[in-house]
Amino acid sequence: MTPVLVASDLDRTLIYSSAALALTMPDARAPRLLCVEVHESKPLSYLTETAAQLLTDLGDTAVFVPTTTRTRKQYLRINLPGPSPAYAICANGGHLLVDGVTDEDWHAGVQARLADECAPLAEIQDHLMRTADPVWVRKHRTAEDLFAYLVVERELLPEEWVKELATWAEPRGWTVSLQGRKIYAVPQPLTKSAAVREVARRTGTDLTLAAGDSLLDADLLLAADRGWRPGHGELADEGWTAPHITALPERGVLAGERIVREFLKSTRSATP
Repeated sequence: MTPVLVASDLDRTLIYSSAALALTMPDARAPRLLCVEVHESKPLSYLTETAAQLLTDLGDTAVFVPTTTRTRKQYLRINLPGPSPAYAICANGGHLLVDGVTDEDWHAGVQARLADECAPLAEIQDHLMRTADPVWVRKHRTAEDLFAYLVVERELLPEEWVKELATWAEPRGWTVSLQGRKIYAVPQPLTKSAAVREVARRTGTDLTLAAGDSLLDADLLLAADRGWRPGHGELADEGWTAPHITALPERGVLAGERIVREFLKSTRSATP
């Protein structure tokens, strides 16, 4: 029996910070939450208890692959319910983890492709340092020596600056994505979908399900056989969709619960 591969983005797709929960219902009807990430002794990310049980069931029936733009260090502090995933994708595809350890051959191949096809990270960093206004920038960061991002004050961020950055970056082989308080600059060949295809090859799966909320998830969704996006995030804001993508109405942590429910339902219907 060939298993189903389920590749899902994490932040604002499966797990949610307190600011992203979108608990708009009366307090008495709010879902019970499970904390799945602690950082510096403080709770950071949550999913609903119902989603936690569904995710446990999913891990028993499919090849579940967390697929994130987070660095390895940021990913490894998440404690998801269910079986520990044999594979995980970090740094937007730059690192393929096998039982929690980087596959060095995969990483070397990614680095070689970026060197051939994109402007160097140092050029992008220099441009960000020169053009981003300290009035609204709180942090300049690089991730795994693969891409750069800024932490900003959204209410002070000029919308046209992000558009200008994207226009500048595109001919240099880079993509720009605005997610919450972070502006990412990521090399175009650095994709989640490439790493997911490698996992599918290794596991022999012939059906891939996916979910994501941001521009950096679009390639992942397009590469899957079926996909879902929540009612919030970059893709929802742009009305992005495709024939095999379901745009869900739910927003916040309840969207995460719905996504896991859809994963499990589709996995069960595909498994004899």
